[in-house]
Amino acid sequence: MLPRYRTLRREGDKEIVIRKSRFIGYGTPVASEEEAIAFIERIKKLHRQATHNCSAYVIGERDEIQKASDDGEPSGTAGKPILEVIKNQGLKNVAIVVTRYFGGILLGAGGLIRAYADGAVAATEAGEAIEYVLHREVIVDVDYTWYGKLENEFRGRELRVEGTDFTDRVTVTCLPVDDEADSFIAWVTDLTQGQAVIMKGEAVYRIDGE
Repeated sequence: MLPRYRTLRREGDKEIVIRKSRFIGYGTPVASEEEAIAFIERIKKLHRQATHNCSAYVIGERDEIQKASDDGEPSGTAGKPILEVIKNQGLKNVAIVVTRYFGGILLGAGGLIRAYADGAVAATEAGEAIEYVLHREVIVDVDYTWYGKLENEFRGRELRVEGTDFTDRVTVTCLPVDDEADSFIAWVTDLTQGQAVIMKGEAVYRIDGE
């Protein structure tokens, strides 16, 4: 699993007008190529009357799957610039469609490349690019006598805490950044003089800064 990656928060769309042609950028996060294809087909059906519905997507931790479609525009003037926007922004697991309604003025190859790139940027703005950071669940089980100290230390470190259970003991589910999990465990062990029962859990992604 990647220590961090950028993607879109949600599906979104934004329209721009370039020399009387309407360009509507649609962007969405996707978990698979099948989802990307289904999204593209849905936008195409929504805009059956459009001049073009050009698209691109990038899937996989290492960008293993990359596809682009000019959908009738001159080769390399639509799908490729959309794909380049995704890659240049460092986005993963994302699909973008830029729909064009021709306004009667030819843009030329260079103009088309810029227009479709701008449409793709509009799509990423609408979908809101975010960064996910890999964290590790660490379950800390302590006697009540240690809980107050731990709570203060966790707050001071601005540590992510997923939940706290109070039974005969206190169990706190913490989320340190994954590559800091071992040092976090060592710190808690030292802080509680070895009295805490600590267990590693699953690796989970959380949005950076939230």
